[in-house]
Amino acid sequence: MITITNIKRVGSDETESVTIENGLIKGWNLPEEGGVIDGQGGTVAPALIELHAHLREPGQTEKEDLASGLAAAAAGGYGTVVSMPNTSPVVDDPAIVRSLIEKAGGLGFARLRPAAALTKGQKGEELAELTYLKEAGAAMFTDDGRTNENARTLRLGLETAGSLGMVISVHAEDASLRADGVMNEGPVSEALGLPGNPASAEAARVARDIEIVAGLHAQGVPARLHIQHLSTARALDLVRAAKAQGLPVTCEVCPHHLTLTDEALRSFDAIFKVAPPLRTQADADHLLEGLRDGSVDCLATDHAPHTRAEKERDLLDAPSGIAYIELAFPLMYTRFGETLGLDRILDLMTAAPARVMGWAEPTLDAGAKADLVVLDLTTERPVNPAGFKSKAKFTPWADESLKGWPVLTVVDGRVAYQR
Repeated sequence: MITITNIKRVGSDETESVTIENGLIKGWNLPEEGGVIDGQGGTVAPALIELHAHLREPGQTEKEDLASGLAAAAAGGYGTVVSMPNTSPVVDDPAIVRSLIEKAGGLGFARLRPAAALTKGQKGEELAELTYLKEAGAAMFTDDGRTNENARTLRLGLETAGSLGMVISVHAEDASLRADGVMNEGPVSEALGLPGNPASAEAARVARDIEIVAGLHAQGVPARLHIQHLSTARALDLVRAAKAQGLPVTCEVCPHHLTLTDEALRSFDAIFKVAPPLRTQADADHLLEGLRDGSVDCLATDHAPHTRAEKERDLLDAPSGIAYIELAFPLMYTRFGETLGLDRILDLMTAAPARVMGWAEPTLDAGAKADLVVLDLTTERPVNPAGFKSKAKFTPWADESLKGWPVLTVVDGRVAYQR
Protein backbone atom coordinates (compact mmCIF):
# COMPACT_ATOMS: atom_id res chain seq x y z
CA MET A 1 0.00 0.00 0.00
CA ILE A 2 1.22 3.51 -0.80
CA THR A 3 -0.14 7.02 -0.36
CA ILE A 4 0.88 9.79 -2.73
CA THR A 5 0.55 13.20 -1.11
CA ASN A 6 0.90 16.80 -2.29
CA ILE A 7 -0.71 16.33 -5.71
CA LYS A 8 -3.44 18.10 -7.66
CA ARG A 9 -5.98 16.73 -10.06
CA VAL A 10 -6.27 18.31 -13.52
CA GLY A 11 -8.31 21.52 -13.35
CA SER A 12 -8.06 21.84 -9.57
CA ASP A 13 -5.82 23.91 -7.30
CA GLU A 14 -6.68 21.77 -4.28
CA THR A 15 -3.82 19.76 -2.79
CA GLU A 16 -4.89 16.13 -2.32
CA SER A 17 -3.61 12.63 -1.68
CA VAL A 18 -4.43 9.26 -3.19
CA THR A 19 -4.07 5.86 -1.52
CA ILE A 20 -3.27 2.77 -3.57
CA GLU A 21 -3.79 -0.81 -2.42
CA ASN A 22 -3.52 -4.16 -4.24
CA GLY A 23 -2.98 -2.47 -7.58
CA LEU A 24 -6.13 -0.34 -7.33
CA ILE A 25 -6.96 3.20 -6.26
CA LYS A 26 -8.37 2.77 -2.76
CA GLY A 27 -9.53 6.36 -2.48
CA TRP A 28 -8.72 10.03 -2.24
CA ASN A 29 -7.78 12.07 0.83
CA LEU A 30 -7.87 9.09 3.19
CA PRO A 31 -5.66 8.79 6.28
CA GLU A 32 -2.10 8.10 5.14
CA GLU A 33 -1.30 4.39 4.93
CA GLY A 34 1.72 2.39 3.81
CA GLY A 35 4.66 4.08 2.18
CA VAL A 36 4.19 7.81 1.68
CA ILE A 37 5.49 9.49 -1.48
CA ASP A 38 5.62 13.26 -1.90
CA GLY A 39 4.14 14.22 -5.29
CA GLN A 40 6.04 17.54 -5.18
CA GLY A 41 2.94 19.57 -5.96
CA GLY A 42 2.55 17.90 -9.34
CA THR A 43 -0.58 17.28 -11.38
CA VAL A 44 -1.86 13.71 -11.40
CA ALA A 45 -3.38 12.03 -14.48
CA PRO A 46 -3.90 8.48 -15.73
CA ALA A 47 -0.64 6.97 -16.97
CA LEU A 48 -0.05 7.53 -20.68
CA ILE A 49 -0.71 4.82 -23.29
CA GLU A 50 1.67 4.29 -26.23
CA LEU A 51 0.31 2.44 -29.26
CA HIS A 52 3.45 2.48 -31.37
CA ALA A 53 6.95 1.80 -30.07
CA HIS A 54 9.89 -0.26 -31.27
CA LEU A 55 11.56 -2.01 -28.35
CA ARG A 56 13.83 -4.10 -30.61
CA GLU A 57 13.62 -7.32 -28.60
CA PRO A 58 14.17 -10.05 -29.67
CA GLY A 59 17.29 -9.91 -31.77
CA GLN A 60 18.17 -6.20 -31.96
CA THR A 61 19.07 -5.49 -28.36
CA GLU A 62 22.11 -3.39 -29.22
CA LYS A 63 19.53 -0.72 -30.16
CA GLU A 64 17.06 -1.25 -27.28
CA ASP A 65 15.68 -4.08 -25.14
CA LEU A 66 12.61 -4.57 -22.99
CA ALA A 67 14.34 -3.33 -19.84
CA SER A 68 15.71 -0.11 -21.36
CA GLY A 69 12.64 0.58 -23.51
CA LEU A 70 10.04 -0.01 -20.80
CA ALA A 71 12.13 1.94 -18.26
CA ALA A 72 12.26 4.80 -20.75
CA ALA A 73 8.51 4.58 -21.23
CA ALA A 74 7.89 4.73 -17.47
CA ALA A 75 10.21 7.74 -17.23
CA GLY A 76 8.07 9.35 -19.93
CA GLY A 77 4.90 8.77 -17.92
CA TYR A 78 3.67 5.75 -19.86
CA GLY A 79 1.93 2.88 -18.10
CA THR A 80 1.21 0.76 -21.19
CA VAL A 81 3.27 0.28 -24.34
CA VAL A 82 2.32 -1.56 -27.54
CA SER A 83 5.54 -2.83 -29.12
CA MET A 84 5.97 -3.40 -32.84
CA PRO A 85 6.77 -6.88 -34.21
CA ASN A 86 9.53 -6.05 -36.73
CA THR A 87 12.20 -7.74 -34.64
CA SER A 88 14.52 -10.68 -35.33
CA PRO A 89 12.80 -13.07 -35.36
CA VAL A 90 9.54 -11.36 -36.25
CA VAL A 91 6.83 -11.58 -33.59
CA ASP A 92 4.61 -13.94 -35.59
CA ASP A 93 4.65 -16.89 -33.17
CA PRO A 94 2.42 -17.16 -30.08
CA ALA A 95 5.41 -18.43 -28.08
CA ILE A 96 7.29 -15.19 -28.73
CA VAL A 97 4.28 -13.12 -27.64
CA ARG A 98 4.00 -15.07 -24.40
CA SER A 99 7.73 -14.83 -23.68
CA LEU A 100 7.77 -11.07 -24.20
CA ILE A 101 4.82 -10.57 -21.87
CA GLU A 102 6.35 -12.83 -19.23
CA LYS A 103 9.73 -11.12 -19.35
CA ALA A 104 8.27 -7.61 -19.32
CA GLY A 105 6.05 -8.47 -16.37
CA GLY A 106 9.07 -9.17 -14.21
CA LEU A 107 10.85 -5.90 -14.94
CA GLY A 108 8.68 -3.53 -12.92
CA PHE A 109 8.49 -0.76 -15.51
CA ALA A 110 5.72 0.06 -18.01
CA ARG A 111 3.26 -2.71 -18.99
CA LEU A 112 3.94 -4.39 -22.32
CA ARG A 113 1.17 -5.21 -24.81
CA PRO A 114 3.00 -6.71 -27.81
CA ALA A 115 1.64 -6.27 -31.31
CA ALA A 116 1.98 -9.35 -33.50
CA ALA A 117 2.74 -9.50 -37.19
CA LEU A 118 -0.24 -9.59 -39.54
CA THR A 119 1.58 -11.85 -41.98
CA LYS A 120 4.16 -14.59 -41.53
CA GLY A 121 7.60 -13.05 -41.40
CA GLN A 122 5.95 -9.71 -42.21
CA LYS A 123 6.35 -10.70 -45.85
CA GLY A 124 2.83 -9.58 -46.73
CA GLU A 125 1.92 -12.89 -48.36
CA GLU A 126 0.32 -15.31 -45.89
CA LEU A 127 -1.58 -14.37 -42.75
CA ALA A 128 0.01 -15.28 -39.45
CA GLU A 129 -1.95 -17.47 -37.01
CA LEU A 130 -4.06 -14.54 -35.82
CA THR A 131 -6.37 -16.49 -33.52
CA TYR A 132 -3.49 -18.11 -31.64
CA LEU A 133 -1.59 -14.82 -31.48
CA LYS A 134 -4.60 -13.14 -29.86
CA GLU A 135 -4.93 -15.99 -27.37
CA ALA A 136 -1.24 -15.56 -26.49
CA GLY A 137 -1.85 -11.92 -25.63
CA ALA A 138 -1.19 -9.94 -28.81
CA ALA A 139 -2.72 -6.47 -28.59
CA MET A 140 -3.07 -5.74 -32.32
CA PHE A 141 -1.85 -6.99 -35.69
CA THR A 142 0.51 -5.01 -37.90
CA ASP A 143 3.31 -5.42 -40.39
CA ASP A 144 4.74 -2.06 -39.35
CA GLY A 145 8.27 -1.72 -40.55
CA ARG A 146 6.96 -2.94 -43.88
CA THR A 147 4.08 -1.73 -46.00
CA ASN A 148 1.19 -4.02 -46.96
CA GLU A 149 1.60 -4.18 -50.72
CA ASN A 150 -0.80 -7.10 -51.30
CA ALA A 151 -4.28 -5.60 -51.01
CA ARG A 152 -6.00 -8.97 -51.04
CA THR A 153 -3.95 -10.20 -48.08
CA LEU A 154 -4.75 -7.02 -46.15
CA ARG A 155 -8.45 -7.46 -46.92
CA LEU A 156 -8.40 -11.03 -45.64
CA GLY A 157 -6.51 -9.87 -42.56
CA LEU A 158 -9.08 -7.18 -41.85
CA GLU A 159 -11.87 -9.74 -42.15
CA THR A 160 -10.14 -12.20 -39.82
CA ALA A 161 -9.06 -9.62 -37.28
CA GLY A 162 -12.54 -8.10 -37.31
CA SER A 163 -14.06 -11.44 -36.40
CA LEU A 164 -11.63 -11.58 -33.46
CA GLY A 165 -12.44 -8.05 -32.31
CA MET A 166 -8.90 -6.92 -33.07
CA VAL A 167 -7.42 -3.82 -34.68
CA ILE A 168 -5.10 -3.89 -37.67
CA SER A 169 -2.68 -0.99 -37.86
CA VAL A 170 -0.84 -0.14 -41.06
CA HIS A 171 2.21 1.75 -42.22
CA ALA A 172 0.42 3.52 -45.04
CA GLU A 173 2.91 4.16 -47.81
CA ASP A 174 2.87 2.89 -51.38
CA ALA A 175 6.32 1.33 -51.68
CA SER A 176 6.51 1.85 -55.43
CA LEU A 177 5.82 5.57 -55.07
CA ARG A 178 8.10 5.93 -52.05
CA ALA A 179 10.86 4.10 -53.93
CA ASP A 180 14.25 5.09 -52.52
CA GLY A 181 13.14 8.43 -51.14
CA VAL A 182 14.97 9.43 -47.97
CA MET A 183 13.09 12.66 -47.24
CA ASN A 184 9.96 14.54 -48.27
CA GLU A 185 9.80 15.21 -51.99
CA GLY A 186 9.69 18.94 -52.58
CA PRO A 187 11.80 22.09 -52.91
CA VAL A 188 14.14 21.08 -50.06
CA SER A 189 14.91 17.61 -51.46
CA GLU A 190 15.41 19.18 -54.88
CA ALA A 191 17.81 21.77 -53.49
CA LEU A 192 19.77 19.11 -51.61
CA GLY A 193 19.83 16.67 -54.52
CA LEU A 194 18.33 13.89 -52.41
CA PRO A 195 15.73 11.34 -53.58
CA GLY A 196 12.29 12.37 -52.39
CA ASN A 197 9.35 10.47 -50.93
CA PRO A 198 6.18 12.14 -52.27
CA ALA A 199 3.15 12.93 -50.14
CA SER A 200 1.14 10.97 -52.69
CA ALA A 201 2.82 7.74 -51.51
CA GLU A 202 1.01 8.09 -48.19
CA ALA A 203 -2.26 9.45 -49.60
CA ALA A 204 -2.53 6.76 -52.28
CA ARG A 205 -2.10 3.98 -49.73
CA VAL A 206 -4.51 5.55 -47.23
CA ALA A 207 -7.09 5.85 -50.02
CA ARG A 208 -6.65 2.20 -51.01
CA ASP A 209 -6.92 0.92 -47.46
CA ILE A 210 -10.00 3.02 -46.75
CA GLU A 211 -11.65 1.60 -49.86
CA ILE A 212 -10.98 -1.92 -48.59
CA VAL A 213 -12.56 -1.06 -45.24
CA ALA A 214 -15.53 0.59 -46.98
CA GLY A 215 -16.21 -2.56 -48.98
CA LEU A 216 -16.05 -4.76 -45.89
CA HIS A 217 -18.16 -2.33 -43.88
CA ALA A 218 -20.87 -2.44 -46.57
CA GLN A 219 -20.97 -6.22 -46.09
CA GLY A 220 -21.29 -5.90 -42.32
CA VAL A 221 -17.75 -7.10 -41.60
CA PRO A 222 -16.52 -5.46 -38.35
CA ALA A 223 -13.08 -4.56 -39.71
CA ARG A 224 -11.12 -1.90 -37.79
CA LEU A 225 -8.23 -0.07 -39.46
CA HIS A 226 -5.76 2.15 -37.61
CA ILE A 227 -3.39 4.26 -39.70
CA GLN A 228 -0.01 4.81 -38.12
CA HIS A 229 2.12 7.99 -38.04
CA LEU A 230 -0.02 10.04 -40.46
CA SER A 231 2.22 12.76 -41.89
CA THR A 232 0.44 14.60 -44.73
CA ALA A 233 -2.47 16.99 -45.07
CA ARG A 234 -3.94 15.04 -47.98
CA ALA A 235 -3.98 11.75 -46.08
CA LEU A 236 -5.66 13.41 -43.11
CA ASP A 237 -8.37 14.78 -45.39
CA LEU A 238 -9.01 11.24 -46.64
CA VAL A 239 -9.37 10.02 -43.05
CA ARG A 240 -11.76 12.88 -42.30
CA ALA A 241 -13.91 11.85 -45.25
CA ALA A 242 -13.88 8.22 -44.11
CA LYS A 243 -14.98 9.20 -40.63
CA ALA A 244 -17.78 11.32 -42.09
CA GLN A 245 -19.04 8.15 -43.81
CA GLY A 246 -19.04 6.32 -40.49
CA LEU A 247 -16.20 3.99 -41.44
CA PRO A 248 -14.22 2.32 -38.60
CA VAL A 249 -10.95 4.09 -39.45
CA THR A 250 -8.68 5.74 -36.88
CA CYS A 251 -5.28 7.40 -37.12
CA GLU A 252 -2.38 8.58 -35.00
CA VAL A 253 0.06 11.45 -35.38
CA CYS A 254 3.57 11.61 -33.92
CA PRO A 255 5.04 14.65 -32.14
CA HIS A 256 8.05 14.67 -34.48
CA HIS A 257 5.76 15.30 -37.46
CA LEU A 258 4.28 18.25 -35.56
CA THR A 259 7.49 19.85 -34.31
CA LEU A 260 9.99 19.19 -37.13
CA THR A 261 9.83 19.71 -40.90
CA ASP A 262 11.87 18.74 -43.96
CA GLU A 263 13.86 21.94 -43.48
CA ALA A 264 15.77 20.10 -40.74
CA LEU A 265 17.32 17.84 -43.41
CA ARG A 266 19.35 20.78 -44.73
CA SER A 267 21.81 19.76 -42.02
CA PHE A 268 22.27 16.37 -43.75
CA ASP A 269 22.01 14.86 -40.25
CA ALA A 270 20.33 11.43 -40.33
CA ILE A 271 18.95 12.02 -36.84
CA PHE A 272 16.09 13.68 -38.74
CA LYS A 273 15.52 10.72 -41.09
CA VAL A 274 12.21 9.01 -40.32
CA ALA A 275 9.60 6.99 -42.20
CA PRO A 276 7.29 8.49 -43.26
CA PRO A 277 9.56 11.50 -43.60
CA LEU A 278 9.31 14.90 -42.01
CA ARG A 279 6.99 16.91 -44.21
CA THR A 280 6.32 20.63 -44.71
CA GLN A 281 5.16 23.23 -42.21
CA ALA A 282 1.81 23.29 -44.01
CA ASP A 283 1.42 19.56 -43.37
CA ALA A 284 2.38 20.00 -39.70
CA ASP A 285 -0.15 22.81 -39.31
CA HIS A 286 -2.86 20.65 -40.90
CA LEU A 287 -2.09 17.77 -38.55
CA LEU A 288 -2.27 20.11 -35.57
CA GLU A 289 -5.70 21.24 -36.71
CA GLY A 290 -6.68 17.58 -36.93
CA LEU A 291 -5.69 17.13 -33.31
CA ARG A 292 -7.76 20.15 -32.41
CA ASP A 293 -10.93 19.16 -34.27
CA GLY A 294 -10.84 15.44 -33.46
CA SER A 295 -9.97 14.13 -36.92
CA VAL A 296 -6.78 12.69 -35.45
CA ASP A 297 -7.61 10.07 -32.85
CA CYS A 298 -4.46 9.91 -30.76
CA LEU A 299 -0.78 10.67 -30.38
CA ALA A 300 1.93 8.01 -30.64
CA THR A 301 5.71 8.35 -30.71
CA ASP A 302 6.89 5.62 -33.11
CA HIS A 303 9.82 5.38 -30.66
CA ALA A 304 12.47 3.88 -32.96
CA PRO A 305 15.92 3.57 -31.37
CA HIS A 306 19.07 2.89 -33.38
CA THR A 307 22.72 2.94 -32.43
CA ARG A 308 24.58 6.22 -32.71
CA ALA A 309 26.89 4.66 -35.31
CA GLU A 310 23.91 3.77 -37.51
CA LYS A 311 22.52 7.30 -37.34
CA GLU A 312 25.95 8.78 -38.18
CA ARG A 313 25.82 7.23 -41.64
CA ASP A 314 24.88 9.45 -44.55
CA LEU A 315 21.22 10.06 -45.34
CA LEU A 316 21.13 7.48 -48.12
CA ASP A 317 22.27 4.63 -45.86
CA ALA A 318 21.18 5.49 -42.32
CA PRO A 319 18.08 3.78 -40.90
CA SER A 320 14.91 5.74 -40.25
CA GLY A 321 13.69 6.49 -36.76
CA ILE A 322 13.79 8.80 -33.74
CA ALA A 323 13.72 7.59 -30.12
CA TYR A 324 12.06 9.99 -27.67
CA ILE A 325 9.41 8.22 -25.62
CA GLU A 326 10.85 9.87 -22.49
CA LEU A 327 10.10 13.40 -23.62
CA ALA A 328 6.94 13.04 -25.72
CA PHE A 329 4.59 14.57 -23.14
CA PRO A 330 6.89 17.47 -22.17
CA LEU A 331 7.45 18.19 -25.86
CA MET A 332 3.74 18.26 -26.63
CA TYR A 333 2.84 20.25 -23.51
CA THR A 334 5.57 22.84 -24.00
CA ARG A 335 4.96 23.36 -27.72
CA PHE A 336 1.17 23.00 -27.84
CA GLY A 337 -0.16 23.41 -24.30
CA GLU A 338 -1.71 26.76 -25.14
CA THR A 339 -2.97 25.65 -28.57
CA LEU A 340 -4.54 22.35 -27.57
CA GLY A 341 -4.93 22.68 -23.81
CA LEU A 342 -3.81 20.23 -21.14
CA ASP A 343 -7.07 18.27 -21.15
CA ARG A 344 -6.87 17.58 -24.89
CA ILE A 345 -3.20 16.57 -24.83
CA LEU A 346 -3.83 14.18 -21.95
CA ASP A 347 -6.86 12.72 -23.71
CA LEU A 348 -4.82 12.15 -26.87
CA MET A 349 -2.23 10.25 -24.84
CA THR A 350 -4.49 8.31 -22.42
CA ALA A 351 -8.19 7.79 -23.10
CA ALA A 352 -7.94 8.23 -26.88
CA PRO A 353 -5.46 5.36 -27.45
CA ALA A 354 -7.69 3.20 -25.24
CA ARG A 355 -10.71 4.06 -27.43
CA VAL A 356 -8.78 3.14 -30.57
CA MET A 357 -8.02 -0.27 -29.09
CA GLY A 358 -11.44 -0.83 -27.57
CA TRP A 359 -9.98 -0.85 -24.05
CA ALA A 360 -11.67 0.65 -21.02
CA GLU A 361 -10.81 4.33 -20.70
CA PRO A 362 -8.46 4.96 -17.77
CA THR A 363 -9.76 6.97 -14.80
CA LEU A 364 -8.58 8.08 -11.38
CA ASP A 365 -11.76 6.99 -9.63
CA ALA A 366 -11.71 4.86 -6.51
CA GLY A 367 -11.63 1.20 -7.53
CA ALA A 368 -9.86 1.90 -10.83
CA LYS A 369 -6.57 0.29 -11.80
CA ALA A 370 -3.72 2.26 -10.21
CA ASP A 371 -1.97 3.42 -13.39
CA LEU A 372 -1.11 7.08 -12.93
CA VAL A 373 1.50 9.72 -13.60
CA VAL A 374 2.37 12.85 -11.62
CA LEU A 375 3.52 15.69 -13.89
CA ASP A 376 5.48 18.85 -13.08
CA LEU A 377 3.74 21.34 -15.35
CA THR A 378 5.68 24.43 -14.26
CA THR A 379 9.41 23.71 -13.97
CA GLU A 380 11.40 23.93 -17.19
CA ARG A 381 14.29 21.49 -17.56
CA PRO A 382 16.65 21.08 -20.52
CA VAL A 383 16.52 17.84 -22.48
CA ASN A 384 19.57 15.80 -21.46
CA PRO A 385 19.96 12.76 -23.73
CA ALA A 386 22.84 11.41 -21.63
CA GLY A 387 20.33 10.79 -18.86
CA PHE A 388 17.87 8.84 -20.99
CA LYS A 389 16.83 5.38 -19.83
CA SER A 390 16.72 4.40 -23.51
CA LYS A 391 19.89 3.10 -25.13
CA ALA A 392 19.47 5.78 -27.81
CA LYS A 393 21.02 8.69 -25.94
CA PHE A 394 20.64 11.34 -28.62
CA THR A 395 17.71 13.41 -29.84
CA PRO A 396 16.79 16.30 -32.15
CA TRP A 397 15.55 18.24 -29.10
CA ALA A 398 18.77 18.06 -27.05
CA ASP A 399 19.17 21.02 -24.65
CA GLU A 400 15.70 22.40 -25.44
CA SER A 401 13.95 23.56 -22.25
CA LEU A 402 10.68 21.73 -21.70
CA LYS A 403 8.10 21.58 -18.94
CA GLY A 404 5.66 18.82 -18.07
CA TRP A 405 8.24 16.25 -16.99
CA PRO A 406 6.97 13.20 -15.08
CA VAL A 407 7.82 13.15 -11.39
CA LEU A 408 6.31 9.73 -10.66
CA THR A 409 4.79 6.90 -12.69
CA VAL A 410 2.76 4.15 -11.02
CA VAL A 411 1.77 1.00 -12.92
CA ASP A 412 -0.51 -1.63 -11.36
CA GLY A 413 -0.06 0.07 -8.00
CA ARG A 414 3.74 -0.10 -7.95
CA VAL A 415 6.26 2.67 -8.57
CA ALA A 416 7.66 2.22 -12.07
CA TYR A 417 9.55 5.52 -12.14
CA GLN A 418 10.36 8.21 -9.59
CA ARG A 419 12.42 11.29 -10.32
